[in-house]
Amino acid sequence: MMLSPDQTEADLSWTQSDPESILNGLKSTGCTSDEPCTEGEDRPRCRSDQPLSREEKRRRRRATAKYRSAHATRERIRVEAFNVAFAELRKLLPTLPPDKKLSKIEILRLAICYISYLNHVLDV
Repeated sequence: MMLSPDQTEADLSWTQSDPESILNGLKSTGCTSDEPCTEGEDRPRCRSDQPLSREEKRRRRRATAKYRSAHATRERIRVEAFNVAFAELRKLLPTLPPDKKLSKIEILRLAICYISYLNHVLDV
């Protein structure tokens, strides 16, 4: 919960378990969220219509469909590049049969063993 500039942490009673007393505490700070919205109003009115913090701006920007779509596209590209890297590593590892399907952890473990084997061959 963010504090308004004229409010201190001592003003907040975190031990209040009664929802009615918590709601009354919010009303005393100027939040009128339990009032019905007037026509054309999307969000509850609060006394603190101050500029949004950087964190709140970021949170609201991330909530847009455009941002989510762009983020999903970036994530898809990242995962695809990750899978291509595993496929290339898999091609370099000797297995029997050569076309055996391996999980990512199996590819990594096999790569570790193969590198150890190659180091041993070089040392001998």
